[in-house]
Amino acid sequence: MGSLAWWHWVLIIAAFVILFGAKKLPDAARGLGRSLRILKSEVSAMHDEDKKPATATETDVTATVATPPAQIAATPVAPPAAPVVTTTTVNGVPVEERRAG
Repeated sequence: MGSLAWWHWVLIIAAFVILFGAKKLPDAARGLGRSLRILKSEVSAMHDEDKKPATATETDVTATVATPPAQIAATPVAPPAAPVVTTTTVNGVPVEERRAG
């Protein structure tokens, strides 16, 4: 009573062919297969990230090297560019547009 008999499957397949047409069914099956493949790869990648141990660069804080203050002071700093102001007229009203130069 709980399982589907062969004629149930025939009726289900016939309903799909009538509803979607014989030409669209292979495309729909192909799209479903691609979606399932993508889902499977994403789930396995998610599990791999959970199991991946922390590398030495992620856990070793003392490996970073500080920049000496003399080198920081010697680094030239460019002055900020002046904004470019253009005036446009919209419906007879002047409107200013400011853009970083």
